[in-house]
Amino acid sequence: MSVGIDPAQALAQYQRLRPRLPACDNHGAGEEAARFLDIIAPYDLILFDAYGVLNVGETAIDGAAETIAALRAMGKAVSVVSNSAAYPKAHMMERYARLGFDFTHDEVFTSRDALLDRVAEEPRRHWGVMLNPDKDMAEIAALGATVLADNPKVYEQVEGFLLVGADGWTDARQLLLETSLARHPRPVFVGNPDLVAPREDGLSLEPGWFAHRLIDATGVPVHFCGKPFPDIFELALARRSTIDPARVLMVGDTLHTDILGGAQAGFATALVTGHGSLLGLDVGAAIRGSGITPDHIVREI
Repeated sequence: MSVGIDPAQALAQYQRLRPRLPACDNHGAGEEAARFLDIIAPYDLILFDAYGVLNVGETAIDGAAETIAALRAMGKAVSVVSNSAAYPKAHMMERYARLGFDFTHDEVFTSRDALLDRVAEEPRRHWGVMLNPDKDMAEIAALGATVLADNPKVYEQVEGFLLVGADGWTDARQLLLETSLARHPRPVFVGNPDLVAPREDGLSLEPGWFAHRLIDATGVPVHFCGKPFPDIFELALARRSTIDPARVLMVGDTLHTDILGGAQAGFATALVTGHGSLLGLDVGAAIRGSGITPDHIVREI
Protein backbone atom coordinates (compact mmCIF):
# COMPACT_ATOMS: atom_id res chain seq x y z
CA MET A 1 0.00 0.00 0.00
CA SER A 2 1.35 3.43 -0.93
CA VAL A 3 1.59 5.75 2.05
CA GLY A 4 2.25 9.13 0.47
CA ILE A 5 6.01 9.06 1.07
CA ASP A 6 7.87 9.92 -2.12
CA PRO A 7 11.51 9.06 -2.96
CA ALA A 8 12.77 12.55 -2.06
CA GLN A 9 11.19 12.35 1.40
CA ALA A 10 12.55 8.86 1.95
CA LEU A 11 16.05 9.96 0.94
CA ALA A 12 15.90 12.94 3.28
CA GLN A 13 14.83 10.68 6.14
CA TYR A 14 17.65 8.23 5.45
CA GLN A 15 20.10 11.13 5.49
CA ARG A 16 18.71 12.44 8.80
CA LEU A 17 19.34 9.02 10.28
CA ARG A 18 22.84 8.64 8.80
CA PRO A 19 24.59 8.92 12.22
CA ARG A 20 22.77 5.74 13.34
CA LEU A 21 23.98 3.74 10.33
CA PRO A 22 27.36 2.04 10.00
CA ALA A 23 30.39 4.21 9.40
CA CYS A 24 32.20 3.58 6.14
CA ASP A 25 35.18 5.27 4.51
CA ASN A 26 35.00 3.24 1.30
CA HIS A 27 33.90 5.39 -1.62
CA GLY A 28 33.38 4.14 -5.15
CA ALA A 29 34.09 5.89 -8.43
CA GLY A 30 30.42 6.31 -9.38
CA GLU A 31 31.01 5.15 -12.95
CA GLU A 32 27.91 4.91 -15.10
CA ALA A 33 27.45 1.89 -17.36
CA ALA A 34 24.93 1.36 -20.13
CA ARG A 35 24.68 -2.40 -19.48
CA PHE A 36 24.92 -4.24 -16.19
CA LEU A 37 26.69 -7.22 -17.78
CA ASP A 38 29.53 -4.90 -18.83
CA ILE A 39 30.63 -4.30 -15.23
CA ILE A 40 30.69 -7.80 -13.75
CA ALA A 41 33.97 -9.24 -15.10
CA PRO A 42 36.04 -8.54 -11.92
CA TYR A 43 33.54 -10.22 -9.59
CA ASP A 44 33.03 -13.85 -8.60
CA LEU A 45 29.89 -13.42 -6.48
CA ILE A 46 27.01 -11.06 -7.27
CA LEU A 47 24.63 -10.22 -4.41
CA PHE A 48 21.26 -8.78 -5.44
CA ASP A 49 18.81 -6.78 -3.43
CA ALA A 50 15.27 -7.85 -4.31
CA TYR A 51 12.81 -4.94 -4.21
CA GLY A 52 13.71 -2.36 -6.84
CA VAL A 53 16.29 -4.64 -8.49
CA LEU A 54 14.64 -8.00 -9.20
CA ASN A 55 11.03 -7.09 -8.51
CA VAL A 56 8.67 -4.27 -7.60
CA GLY A 57 6.17 -5.67 -5.13
CA GLU A 58 4.87 -8.90 -6.64
CA THR A 59 5.96 -8.04 -10.18
CA ALA A 60 9.27 -9.12 -11.73
CA ILE A 61 11.33 -6.42 -13.41
CA ASP A 62 11.64 -7.07 -17.14
CA GLY A 63 14.91 -8.77 -18.03
CA ALA A 64 16.03 -9.50 -14.47
CA ALA A 65 15.57 -13.29 -14.69
CA GLU A 66 17.40 -13.34 -18.01
CA THR A 67 20.33 -11.46 -16.43
CA ILE A 68 20.57 -14.05 -13.64
CA ALA A 69 20.63 -16.79 -16.27
CA ALA A 70 23.36 -14.97 -18.20
CA LEU A 71 25.49 -14.64 -15.07
CA ARG A 72 25.17 -18.36 -14.38
CA ALA A 73 26.24 -19.11 -17.95
CA MET A 74 29.34 -16.97 -17.35
CA GLY A 75 30.21 -19.01 -14.25
CA LYS A 76 29.32 -16.30 -11.74
CA ALA A 77 27.87 -17.17 -8.34
CA VAL A 78 24.66 -15.28 -7.52
CA SER A 79 22.65 -14.72 -4.34
CA VAL A 80 19.78 -12.61 -3.07
CA VAL A 81 20.42 -10.49 0.04
CA SER A 82 17.09 -8.97 0.97
CA ASN A 83 15.62 -7.07 3.91
CA SER A 84 12.30 -8.85 3.35
CA ALA A 85 11.72 -10.22 6.87
CA ALA A 86 7.93 -10.56 6.92
CA TYR A 87 7.80 -13.82 4.97
CA PRO A 88 9.12 -17.33 5.75
CA LYS A 89 11.83 -18.68 3.45
CA ALA A 90 9.40 -21.10 1.78
CA HIS A 91 7.18 -18.16 0.77
CA MET A 92 10.17 -16.29 -0.63
CA MET A 93 11.27 -19.29 -2.68
CA GLU A 94 7.77 -19.74 -4.09
CA ARG A 95 7.65 -16.07 -5.03
CA TYR A 96 10.99 -16.15 -6.87
CA ALA A 97 9.96 -19.27 -8.77
CA ARG A 98 6.63 -17.67 -9.71
CA LEU A 99 8.44 -14.55 -10.95
CA GLY A 100 10.73 -16.63 -13.16
CA PHE A 101 13.90 -16.81 -11.06
CA ASP A 102 15.74 -20.08 -10.43
CA PHE A 103 17.41 -19.26 -7.10
CA THR A 104 18.07 -22.20 -4.80
CA HIS A 105 17.31 -22.18 -1.08
CA ASP A 106 21.02 -21.70 -0.31
CA GLU A 107 21.23 -18.66 -2.61
CA VAL A 108 18.61 -16.59 -0.77
CA PHE A 109 19.54 -14.71 2.41
CA THR A 110 17.03 -12.49 4.15
CA SER A 111 17.09 -10.28 7.20
CA ARG A 112 14.57 -12.73 8.68
CA ASP A 113 17.34 -15.35 8.56
CA ALA A 114 19.74 -12.91 10.23
CA LEU A 115 17.14 -12.08 12.89
CA LEU A 116 16.53 -15.73 13.70
CA ASP A 117 20.27 -16.37 13.98
CA ARG A 118 20.75 -13.39 16.27
CA VAL A 119 17.77 -14.13 18.51
CA ALA A 120 18.96 -17.74 18.88
CA GLU A 121 21.88 -16.30 20.86
CA GLU A 122 19.51 -14.61 23.31
CA PRO A 123 17.99 -16.10 26.47
CA ARG A 124 14.56 -17.64 25.95
CA ARG A 125 11.96 -14.85 26.05
CA HIS A 126 8.32 -14.19 25.34
CA TRP A 127 8.60 -11.95 22.28
CA GLY A 128 6.08 -9.45 20.97
CA VAL A 129 6.18 -9.37 17.17
CA MET A 130 5.37 -6.54 14.76
CA LEU A 131 3.74 -8.55 11.99
CA ASN A 132 0.42 -8.65 10.20
CA PRO A 133 -1.67 -11.32 12.00
CA ASP A 134 -2.63 -12.71 8.58
CA LYS A 135 1.01 -13.56 7.84
CA ASP A 136 2.55 -16.92 8.74
CA MET A 137 4.93 -16.57 11.70
CA ALA A 138 6.47 -19.97 10.82
CA GLU A 139 9.87 -20.23 12.56
CA ILE A 140 9.18 -17.13 14.66
CA ALA A 141 6.31 -18.87 16.42
CA ALA A 142 8.76 -21.41 17.81
CA LEU A 143 10.61 -18.65 19.63
CA GLY A 144 7.65 -18.08 21.94
CA ALA A 145 6.01 -15.11 20.26
CA THR A 146 2.77 -13.15 20.23
CA VAL A 147 1.74 -10.84 17.39
CA LEU A 148 1.25 -7.28 18.61
CA ALA A 149 -2.18 -5.81 17.95
CA ASP A 150 -4.35 -3.44 19.99
CA ASN A 151 -4.30 -4.99 23.47
CA PRO A 152 -2.07 -2.85 25.76
CA LYS A 153 -1.64 -5.77 28.18
CA VAL A 154 0.31 -7.76 25.58
CA TYR A 155 2.86 -4.96 25.21
CA GLU A 156 3.41 -5.02 28.97
CA GLN A 157 3.59 -8.81 29.28
CA VAL A 158 6.16 -9.60 26.60
CA GLU A 159 9.87 -9.66 27.42
CA GLY A 160 11.22 -8.25 24.17
CA PHE A 161 10.16 -7.09 20.73
CA LEU A 162 10.84 -8.28 17.17
CA LEU A 163 10.02 -5.74 14.43
CA VAL A 164 9.51 -8.02 11.43
CA GLY A 165 6.80 -6.66 9.11
CA ALA A 166 4.96 -3.32 9.07
CA ASP A 167 1.98 -4.28 6.91
CA GLY A 168 -1.09 -3.37 8.97
CA TRP A 169 0.90 -1.54 11.64
CA THR A 170 -0.86 1.58 12.91
CA ASP A 171 -0.01 4.79 14.75
CA ALA A 172 -2.05 3.49 17.69
CA ARG A 173 0.08 0.35 17.92
CA GLN A 174 3.24 2.41 17.55
CA LEU A 175 2.16 4.53 20.51
CA LEU A 176 1.48 1.41 22.58
CA LEU A 177 4.97 0.14 21.75
CA GLU A 178 6.66 3.45 22.55
CA THR A 179 4.75 3.92 25.80
CA SER A 180 5.51 0.41 27.00
CA LEU A 181 9.22 0.61 26.19
CA ALA A 182 9.59 4.07 27.71
CA ARG A 183 8.12 2.71 30.93
CA HIS A 184 9.99 -0.60 30.87
CA PRO A 185 12.93 -0.90 28.42
CA ARG A 186 13.43 -4.38 26.95
CA PRO A 187 15.43 -5.81 24.03
CA VAL A 188 14.32 -4.77 20.53
CA PHE A 189 15.51 -6.52 17.37
CA VAL A 190 14.65 -5.19 13.92
CA GLY A 191 14.31 -7.76 11.16
CA ASN A 192 13.97 -5.16 8.39
CA PRO A 193 15.92 -1.90 8.73
CA ASP A 194 14.46 -0.46 5.49
CA LEU A 195 12.51 2.77 5.87
CA VAL A 196 10.55 2.16 2.65
CA ALA A 197 10.15 -0.44 -0.09
CA PRO A 198 9.03 0.00 -3.71
CA ARG A 199 5.61 -1.49 -4.47
CA GLU A 200 3.43 -1.35 -7.55
CA ASP A 201 1.52 1.69 -6.21
CA GLY A 202 4.36 3.58 -4.50
CA LEU A 203 6.58 3.28 -1.45
CA SER A 204 5.47 1.35 1.62
CA LEU A 205 6.69 2.10 5.15
CA GLU A 206 8.82 -0.70 6.54
CA PRO A 207 9.87 -1.73 10.08
CA GLY A 208 12.98 0.47 10.00
CA TRP A 209 10.75 3.52 9.72
CA PHE A 210 8.98 2.62 12.93
CA ALA A 211 12.17 1.49 14.67
CA HIS A 212 13.68 4.93 14.21
CA ARG A 213 10.46 6.55 15.39
CA LEU A 214 10.80 4.37 18.47
CA ILE A 215 14.39 5.52 19.04
CA ASP A 216 13.37 9.16 18.54
CA ALA A 217 10.54 8.83 21.07
CA THR A 218 12.23 6.73 23.76
CA GLY A 219 15.98 6.56 23.25
CA VAL A 220 15.75 2.78 23.71
CA PRO A 221 18.58 1.01 21.82
CA VAL A 222 17.66 -1.46 19.09
CA HIS A 223 19.64 -4.07 17.18
CA PHE A 224 19.24 -4.03 13.38
CA CYS A 225 19.76 -7.38 11.67
CA GLY A 226 19.52 -6.43 7.99
CA LYS A 227 21.24 -4.12 5.51
CA PRO A 228 23.23 -1.93 5.95
CA PHE A 229 24.26 -3.61 9.22
CA PRO A 230 26.78 -6.49 9.28
CA ASP A 231 24.66 -9.48 10.41
CA ILE A 232 23.09 -10.25 7.04
CA PHE A 233 26.33 -9.82 5.06
CA GLU A 234 28.21 -12.11 7.45
CA LEU A 235 25.45 -14.68 6.94
CA ALA A 236 25.65 -14.39 3.14
CA LEU A 237 29.42 -14.94 3.12
CA ALA A 238 29.49 -17.71 5.72
CA ARG A 239 28.87 -20.39 3.06
CA ARG A 240 31.42 -18.84 0.70
CA SER A 241 34.28 -18.14 3.08
CA THR A 242 36.89 -18.68 0.34
CA ILE A 243 35.68 -15.70 -1.74
CA ASP A 244 37.66 -12.48 -1.35
CA PRO A 245 35.20 -9.70 -0.35
CA ALA A 246 36.86 -7.49 -2.96
CA ARG A 247 35.53 -9.88 -5.62
CA VAL A 248 31.94 -9.54 -4.39
CA LEU A 249 29.51 -7.06 -5.98
CA MET A 250 26.47 -5.84 -4.00
CA VAL A 251 23.70 -4.63 -6.33
CA GLY A 252 20.86 -2.51 -4.94
CA ASP A 253 18.61 0.48 -5.38
CA THR A 254 19.09 2.22 -2.02
CA LEU A 255 22.17 4.22 -1.08
CA HIS A 256 21.80 3.95 2.69
CA THR A 257 21.13 0.19 2.83
CA ASP A 258 22.48 -1.69 -0.19
CA ILE A 259 25.37 0.58 -1.16
CA LEU A 260 26.47 1.64 2.32
CA GLY A 261 26.03 -1.91 3.60
CA GLY A 262 27.98 -3.48 0.77
CA ALA A 263 30.79 -0.96 1.09
CA GLN A 264 31.14 -1.43 4.86
CA ALA A 265 31.40 -5.19 4.23
CA GLY A 266 34.32 -4.59 1.83
CA PHE A 267 32.34 -5.33 -1.36
CA ALA A 268 32.17 -3.40 -4.60
CA THR A 269 28.74 -1.86 -5.17
CA ALA A 270 26.38 -1.14 -8.05
CA LEU A 271 23.45 1.27 -7.73
CA VAL A 272 20.33 0.48 -9.78
CA THR A 273 18.30 3.62 -10.52
CA GLY A 274 15.42 2.63 -12.81
CA HIS A 275 12.82 1.10 -10.49
CA GLY A 276 13.47 1.64 -6.80
CA SER A 277 14.00 4.19 -4.08
CA LEU A 278 15.66 6.84 -6.28
CA LEU A 279 13.14 6.69 -9.10
CA GLY A 280 12.55 10.18 -10.51
CA LEU A 281 15.33 11.82 -8.48
CA ASP A 282 18.58 13.44 -9.62
CA VAL A 283 20.83 10.47 -8.85
CA GLY A 284 24.03 12.51 -8.93
CA ALA A 285 22.61 14.99 -6.43
CA ALA A 286 21.41 12.14 -4.21
CA ILE A 287 24.88 10.59 -4.20
CA ARG A 288 26.60 13.90 -3.45
CA GLY A 289 24.13 14.76 -0.70
CA SER A 290 24.46 11.39 0.96
CA GLY A 291 28.22 11.08 0.68
CA ILE A 292 27.69 7.43 -0.32
CA THR A 293 29.19 6.73 -3.74
CA PRO A 294 28.78 3.36 -5.47
CA ASP A 295 31.45 1.87 -7.70
CA HIS A 296 28.97 1.51 -10.56
CA ILE A 297 25.65 3.08 -11.58
CA VAL A 298 23.23 1.28 -13.91
CA ARG A 299 19.62 1.83 -14.78
CA GLU A 300 18.67 -1.84 -14.41
CA ILE A 301 20.27 -5.24 -14.30
